Amino acid sequence: MHKSERLFQLVNILKSRRFAITANELANKLQVSQRTIYRDIQHLQSSGVPVEGEAGTGYLIADYDLPPMMFTLEELQALLLGSKMVSAWTDPQLAAKAQAAITKINAVLPQQLKQQVEQLPYLVSGFHHGKSHQATTLLLRQAIANKTSIEFDYLDANQQPSHRIADPLGLVYWGAKWTLIAYCQLRCDYREFRLDRIQSIVALSNEFETTPEKNLAHYMALIEAKYQAKPDE
Repeated sequence: MHKSERLFQLVNILKSRRFAITANELANKLQVSQRTIYRDIQHLQSSGVPVEGEAGTGYLIADYDLPPMMFTLEELQALLLGSKMVSAWTDPQLAAKAQAAITKINAVLPQQLKQQVEQLPYLVSGFHHGKSHQATTLLLRQAIANKTSIEFDYLDANQQPSHRIADPLGLVYWGAKWTLIAYCQLRCDYREFRLDRIQSIVALSNEFETTPEKNLAHYMALIEAKYQAKPDE
C-alpha cells in the first residue's frame, strides 16, 4: 500500500471512531508496524489534520472533513470507467454530465496518476448507441422520473409487431442490451422491452403511481427469486 493510501485509510478509521483507538489496533488494521503508525500520526498532525491523543492512550479525529479527490488509483479507475459507460451508453444530457465529471477528475490528477489512469485496460464503445437510441433513452428516463405513461410500437424476438401503452419503471443494462422494465397496460403485468426493438415512442400526459407490487425493486426481487429457485445446470 502506498503511503498516501495508508494515510487516507488512517484518517477514515480515526474519523469513524467515537473513542480513541490505540496505535497497536491501527497497526493491526493497516498491517504495518506501530512505528509506522507513529510516523503517520506525526505526518498528519504536521499537515494540519486535527489528530488528538498520544502514544499509550490512543488517537481520534473530531469534526474534520477530508479534502476532495483523495482516491486510490483503483477507485479513480472505477469512477472513470463508470463515467465513460454513462457517456457512451445513456442519453445526451447524462453523457454531458459524465464528460464534465471526467474533465474535473483529470484536471486535478497528479501527472503520475494521469499516466496510470491512461493505461486503464477497459475500452467503452458507443458504436451501437446512435442518436435515435439516445433520444429514446432520454425520453424514457424523463418518463420514469415524471411517472408518465408511454405509448410505443415494438418488435418481439420473432419480428412480430405490437402496439403498447405502459408505465415505465426503470432501465436495466444486463451486460448486452438495455432493457425497459415497464408495467404493460395490455397484459396488466411486468414486461421487459429491449430498447433496440422499440420502433417509435411518445410520452403521454397521464401520470401513474407506483405501489408495493408495481415498482422496479419489486420486479427485481421477483427476478432474483425466480433464478434462485432454478436448480444448478
